[in-house]
Amino acid sequence: MFALLSVILPVFLVIGAGYLAAWKGGFGDTAVDGLMKYTQHYAIPCLLFRALWTLDLGPEIDPFILLSFYTGSVTCFTVGLLGARLVFHRDWEDCVAIGFCCLFANSVMLGLPITERAFGTDALAANYLIIALHSPICYGIGITAMEIVRARGAGTPNSKLPAMVVRAMFRNALVIGILLGLFANLASVQLPAVITDALDMMVRSALPAALFGMGGVMFRYRPQGDFRVIAMICAVSLILHPAITWTMGTLTGLSNGAFRSAVLTAAMAPGINTYVFANMYGRARRVAASGVLFATLLSVLTAAVWLALLP
Repeated sequence: MFALLSVILPVFLVIGAGYLAAWKGGFGDTAVDGLMKYTQHYAIPCLLFRALWTLDLGPEIDPFILLSFYTGSVTCFTVGLLGARLVFHRDWEDCVAIGFCCLFANSVMLGLPITERAFGTDALAANYLIIALHSPICYGIGITAMEIVRARGAGTPNSKLPAMVVRAMFRNALVIGILLGLFANLASVQLPAVITDALDMMVRSALPAALFGMGGVMFRYRPQGDFRVIAMICAVSLILHPAITWTMGTLTGLSNGAFRSAVLTAAMAPGINTYVFANMYGRARRVAASGVLFATLLSVLTAAVWLALLP
């Protein structure tokens, strides 16, 4: 177990350092916001662009990676949404935001560094394949569901919904970075070395800065909200999602490398984007922020367990 924790703990120590810095007053709200804006709007989109631009999209890529992971994602969104409605009696807009918390795993800030530390850089191809569709699929589901719910209340014509969803999607820097990377890959775009060197500098800063900033964000949003709902989010994200991915990966015969990446990514806590989504619509913000905090803390142990179970 210590060996497994030694893989995971450095990632959480960086998060903890950001939390401690914010707690002691040396990392104020303005600094946290600035660092998160840098990582979310610039550095991580550069990382995703670089990864998708250089990803080998040959026939060895197994589509069952996506089927295994996203079957779990969609199931968890449905469980979270219906659980919030039928068990906790939240209104439909809150239910969509809570469902999104169960849907959106922290595939970049936690999934990438933990997989890399556990299995090496060469193991990340399957991660990047999942990440390529993660924001488009998750935001597509979340935005579509929320706009449908809001349209019901406001009387918005259904014909306007597709344009509203597309407009919201293309305002997301992560989606833009992914799409540009895929375009550059498919078009075999070549960039001068001076540009790729600058891009690599941005990429190297992305994950450490994002993890440190995530600690500051978690300090700001102290535990609040309905703890029963938060417990559901943690259980669905940390147990149900990887369990479904494990089952689907076994049934579809994923290779060991793809299986490990898919299950580990599914086992990650909800990402900061769940709070961004809740804040964007002004729904279930306290629950989303607290869900990220508690699930991230619990994932130190649950991720170690899933690592121990992996072949």
